[in-house]
Amino acid sequence: MTTTLTVEGMSCDHCEDSVADALADVEGVTDVRVDRGTESAEVEGDADVAAMVAAVDEAGYTAHA
Repeated sequence: MTTTLTVEGMSCDHCEDSVADALADVEGVTDVRVDRGTESAEVEGDADVAAMVAAVDEAGYTAHA
């Protein structure tokens, strides 16, 4: 299953990496693609959306499904 999150606050490659790392650590996530240009993250797997949003928020960015 693919979930697309809107992620606000990314301004550089490091930001993309931080969001990708945070999402990759969520249980059930199998793959992550982050694009600051479109302010989005495409997440593969069966992870809980609320857990993904919380992980991005904890990394210092704002996310919503």
